[in-house]
Amino acid sequence: MPLTPEEPQIHESAQGPRASAATGRPAPTPRPVPGPRSAASPRPGRPVPGPAKPAAPARQPHPEAVPSAAENRSGEPSEPQLQLIPAPVDGALDAAEEALDLLLETGRAPGEVLVLTTGDLHPWAAHELSFGEASYWAHQDTDDDVFFAHATAVERAKARPVVIVALNGGDDQAVARVLPLARARASALLVVCGDSQLVTTLLGASAAV
Repeated sequence: MPLTPEEPQIHESAQGPRASAATGRPAPTPRPVPGPRSAASPRPGRPVPGPAKPAAPARQPHPEAVPSAAENRSGEPSEPQLQLIPAPVDGALDAAEEALDLLLETGRAPGEVLVLTTGDLHPWAAHELSFGEASYWAHQDTDDDVFFAHATAVERAKARPVVIVALNGGDDQAVARVLPLARARASALLVVCGDSQLVTTLLGASAAV
């Protein structure tokens, strides 16, 4: 039946996506809540490895790895091995996460690693502290995942086989204080990401062996 001039024509394009778009912008996608790192949860932004991923080839020691000075009669180092990873202040946390990923990929259990920051808190630590210190420190006692803490709380951190320190801020005095304490809490390996010359100077002869 033909339309009279008074009857407006309704086009199909008036309905559908364009019509709904006029109601306003869609709500932004919520960002994921940071969580503790584990071997089963790859770093955000990286492709999830498939089931047939080949075994990682043997990696050569980092060129700036510094072996411990003394060994006991059983051949085990009396102090943890020290590994220096050069990084600027604004890249120290990224370098620490790369080191953490490598450790987990090569078989280190998440519960064996403590990560310390000298500047801003790691996002996981900041998130967990928002629920209160009691809940935050309870995660450390489970010993089943990587634990992230600020260098100012290093004395409260439990000893673990591996300690990673990201020099992502703080003055030389703060760094000089945390490094010996971090080394005392590492039974096998201490990884320091930051100014390697500063670290060598602060640790003195033990870092120059």
